[in-house]
Amino acid sequence: MSHLHAIILGIVEGITEFLPISSTGHMIIASSVMGIEDNSFTKAFEVIIQFGAILSVLVLYWKRFLPNWSFYKKLFVAFLPTAIIGFLAKDVVEHLLGSVQVVAWSLILGGIVLVWSDRIFAHLTAVGRKTSDLTYVDSVKLGLFQSIAMIPGVSRSGATIMGGLTLGMNKKEAAEFSFFLAVPTMAAATLYKLLKIYKTIEPNQVTTLLIGMAVAFVVAMIAIKFFIGVVTKYGFRGFGYYRIVLGIIILVLIYTGHNLQMS
Repeated sequence: MSHLHAIILGIVEGITEFLPISSTGHMIIASSVMGIEDNSFTKAFEVIIQFGAILSVLVLYWKRFLPNWSFYKKLFVAFLPTAIIGFLAKDVVEHLLGSVQVVAWSLILGGIVLVWSDRIFAHLTAVGRKTSDLTYVDSVKLGLFQSIAMIPGVSRSGATIMGGLTLGMNKKEAAEFSFFLAVPTMAAATLYKLLKIYKTIEPNQVTTLLIGMAVAFVVAMIAIKFFIGVVTKYGFRGFGYYRIVLGIIILVLIYTGHNLQMS
């Protein structure tokens, strides 16, 4: 993987991490298109650079992360289902991460859910529950929704936002809670991947990781503000249509003989 690859994937990650269109799915597709070799480092790279995007949440919402034990406990409780299920299903998840076809179907199905949710939860644009209103049982439910996103193409933010809407949160609060929950989730995923590869990682690969994370951090700062503005005004329907169209295009390419699998 070259530094140019790292920059491109960092841009893709920064744009897509907080949009409900699946950052992992887009990075798998981008890696496939660029012909990046599918190995332990590239798979780890796709997870680790997400931490760069997550740091943008700490910068933009630093006041929400000031000592607030109730807030921290709810995040921890919401994080636990993903941590437990992710550990138990890690081999299955690793296998699915290389499948562009899985990503395509997940994009389509997730897009249909987003379009549907925009109609069902239209009343939650400005009114609804806030993060402070959530119980610990609610937090567990949100964590279970997030764990669905271990399937590539589902979208971690999208799954969490849908969970928030079903619990009566307004769209802005549901989106922001998905940002907050990403912090412990991606921190844990990054640490796990680093522990798996640190003995074999080469100096030039460290540079590649740092470039990817730095680019993802800067781009994500912009993407978050854009996303909140769009969701507040227009909801999620546009993202749903985008997912459906992209998923169909990928399936058409696959079924017409184009090899989109990572090499």
